[in-house]
Amino acid sequence: MEKNFQEEEFARVTKFTPPLYKQRYQFVKDLVEKYKPKKVADLGCADCRLLWMLKFCSCIEVLAGLDISARVMKEKMHMLSPLPFDYLQPSERSLTVTLHHGSVAHKDPCMLGFDLVTCIELIEHLEESELKKFPEVVFGFMAPSIVVISTPNSEFNPLLPGVVLHRHPNHKFEWNQAQFQSWALEAARCYDYSVEFTGVGHPPKGMENVGFCTQIGVFLRKYPQTGGSVQYEKPTEAVYKTVFKAVYPSLKDEKYLQNAVVSEVIFIAQNIKHRLMSKHEEYDDDPERKSEFQPSVDCFSDCLGKLVVDKTMEPFVNGNEVYIPLATIFSFPKVNQLCGTFEKLCKLIAGKVTLSSDGSAVVFNTERE
Repeated sequence: MEKNFQEEEFARVTKFTPPLYKQRYQFVKDLVEKYKPKKVADLGCADCRLLWMLKFCSCIEVLAGLDISARVMKEKMHMLSPLPFDYLQPSERSLTVTLHHGSVAHKDPCMLGFDLVTCIELIEHLEESELKKFPEVVFGFMAPSIVVISTPNSEFNPLLPGVVLHRHPNHKFEWNQAQFQSWALEAARCYDYSVEFTGVGHPPKGMENVGFCTQIGVFLRKYPQTGGSVQYEKPTEAVYKTVFKAVYPSLKDEKYLQNAVVSEVIFIAQNIKHRLMSKHEEYDDDPERKSEFQPSVDCFSDCLGKLVVDKTMEPFVNGNEVYIPLATIFSFPKVNQLCGTFEKLCKLIAGKVTLSSDGSAVVFNTERE
């Protein structure tokens, strides 16, 4: 009876919900949300799924992936390209995504300056010679503020059906908890990091000593990069080959900011014009109301040449032209947020939108339309 119960538990635990790889990626995403890194590199990025998930994190401005297999990256790298929506609605942040072909056993200056480096299910694929160089490259040369390393926990393997030695034929080794922690603590000691151990993929109830299916070490650098840590030689020669690069449209780029502002100004002005024209047509149909409306139009027309900026100005119709003051448009929250100042608004729409002779209002010709 007890044996049957254990077998059922073993069968149940092999089907993780959500899948184990998603739990690993969510762990990284939660870490990003906690520490808000601007530059993140994923070593052993493979099919780029983690990078794809991270590109939606608003704090990240630079994403880089590195893998020994260019073929795998090239098959999936299209998912990291900007979509049409990204051009229609540029983000306020800048984002650059780059993929490199190379080995984590080599140093390349393109991997310097990152806040967070992730190594998800990577180290168990390394040859002994590569694993020996790995700590110096990641902790010594790259020296990010945070490093996340995940690897299979061999103590969990008996709970996984079909696993005899390793979970994947390409794994060179799989460590138990003591082996991983010993290696991680030594790396942390050598390069002035602290390390905390956790994982994803819980074992069955009553078997907690087995540990997580995937064990994770989170390394935090103790000192600033220019502080008390040993300074390692920084090579100037590139050894990685860039296989993909995408620069996302951003409102920090003047070109995209101008397009966004012009589109918003025209959208607001068109809406104001349509409402004003509807109201004006009502007055045209009623002679008494028209006589009440006309003086205010004439008065506004007289003031237009004297006032360049006046937030009390209202849109008006003069003959076959409709005037929508820029001051009114600037008062709309989105325009105000995009431009910051009225002067910036005027600069961005200059030559892109038809303005009155004194530049104080957007003008539409109703006959031309």
